[in-house]
Amino acid sequence: MSLDIARSIAVSSLMTTQVQISVASANIANADTAGYTDKTANQVALVSGGAGAGTTITGITSNVDKLLLKSLMQATWSLGAADTNNSYLDKLQALYGSTSDNDGSGTSLANTIAALETAISSLSSSSGSAALQANAVSALDDVASQLRETSSGIQGLRGDADQDIASSVSDVNQQLSNIASLNSQIKQAAASGQPTADLEDQRNTALQDISSKMNVSYFISSSGDMQIYTGSGQALLDSTVHKLSFTAASSVTASSSYSATPPSGLSGITVNGVDVTAQISSGDIGALISLRDSVLPAAQDQLDQLATQLASSLNAVSNQGTAFPPPSSLTGTTAVTRDTLLDATGTVRIAETDQTGKLTSYADLDLSNYATVGDLIDGINNGDNGLSGVSASIDGNGHLVISSTSSGDGVAINEMTSSVGSSGVGLSDWLGLNDVVTATGASDFAVNSSLLSNSGLLPVATLDSSASLTIGSQVLSSGSTTVVNNLYSALTGSTSFSAVGGLGSTTGSFAEYAAAIVSDVASKASAASNTYTTKQTTQSTFASALSSESGVNLDEETAKISTLQNQYAAASQLIQAINEMFASLLTAVQSSTS
Repeated sequence: MSLDIARSIAVSSLMTTQVQISVASANIANADTAGYTDKTANQVALVSGGAGAGTTITGITSNVDKLLLKSLMQATWSLGAADTNNSYLDKLQALYGSTSDNDGSGTSLANTIAALETAISSLSSSSGSAALQANAVSALDDVASQLRETSSGIQGLRGDADQDIASSVSDVNQQLSNIASLNSQIKQAAASGQPTADLEDQRNTALQDISSKMNVSYFISSSGDMQIYTGSGQALLDSTVHKLSFTAASSVTASSSYSATPPSGLSGITVNGVDVTAQISSGDIGALISLRDSVLPAAQDQLDQLATQLASSLNAVSNQGTAFPPPSSLTGTTAVTRDTLLDATGTVRIAETDQTGKLTSYADLDLSNYATVGDLIDGINNGDNGLSGVSASIDGNGHLVISSTSSGDGVAINEMTSSVGSSGVGLSDWLGLNDVVTATGASDFAVNSSLLSNSGLLPVATLDSSASLTIGSQVLSSGSTTVVNNLYSALTGSTSFSAVGGLGSTTGSFAEYAAAIVSDVASKASAASNTYTTKQTTQSTFASALSSESGVNLDEETAKISTLQNQYAAASQLIQAINEMFASLLTAVQSSTS
């Protein structure tokens, strides 16, 4: 072997070692860089004429287990969904208050309804007490406020989920663009013989970020492009980026909903005009869609059933009574017109009394004589059955108003045997003349505004139902406990509740049903927390396994650098020795020619 060849081999060794030291140093420097994988400078021997001609670096690569990477992506989108569910259900649970207090100071709906039970029970001992009536109305208003606030909180969470979907969709679109750019850079680098491992790391990191947002499938094409699809095969990135499209709602209410066929209400997620909402079943976005469209509406449905049945039960009882002293007018809560069909049977008693409850006028009206609300109004105004001192009309809100026409007198009603519509409720209940609350759901559950202004209008008295009454006789009194006791029974007795929102059908008091709702939410929150812990462990296991195989081992890299430094020093010494041999040879040649 000539000295020139020996020096060439030594120089190639020196250059190879320099590259390897540089790669090992980069590995150590990036040991804590997210997504970075251990790089290797691949060394091969050079052969010329069948003899060794030194070494060279053919490329800088990383060893990433593709199956392990796919498993990590799946674990990542499962963790993304679990994290989102855990966060939102924890917030939902907080909306319902605490039931853990043993001293009765809990803040849940069940505790608030129990406080209403106590206030009604206290009122039964003295139904005419202004202070106890005020206390009962205040307790009822507390229930109403909490129902509205809880409903508002649920819709607030739905609104947050809708906004978070928009944010996550934007993140996914950004990462799709980043991967498309990295695809181009990787192909350009490969074509020019440059290393692509670092670019591939960045691409995998971007893919992992997308996976935390939604479930996807992906593969690397023969040209080196990473192509990404939804779980059902809708292209998100092939030769071009196909961005997700989503429009966040300006506001979300209990009536807001998403529909794909036909598209309406809350926005779905589309790609090139195709609705892919149903294809996103996991990741942060999948969980947010489920929360917005299923989980939180289910919680609202439970709350609405509690609110509407509570309103119906309380009003059914309160409309059996009337206030004492009687109010100058009774205003219904049901919207009607003169043409509204009455479809009623039985009799109803309408009376005018003075402020002490003594009768000034009354009539028992046979409702089968009146086909419409307009007919009933005309009958009252025309003095049917000798009724006087009372008038009826429909106000600007479409509510029936029955008023005393005598200054200082009031009007009272007894449903008697009246039965209206298929439900068979009494006339006062059907019209809402003595309603204590109004509600179409939890979002608008409210105490009758007249009661909030004057708790003395709480209908706890009963108009005398004797077969006939005598003018001037006492037909109303403040000492009756019938209505109050019935209100208490309505609250504490057995009410049937349908299966709704994942909560099975049940029978019990309103406080018990409220407790069941709170318990159901707590159970779901606990399950979400446990799932999050499990998914976090699984994702961490895969991440650790990938890091163990493809990550940087500082001890190994440090030892490698030490070895490479020795190799570098040896190559340097070899070059120095060869240079000395060249110098000696040159001196010898010069001496032989002189």
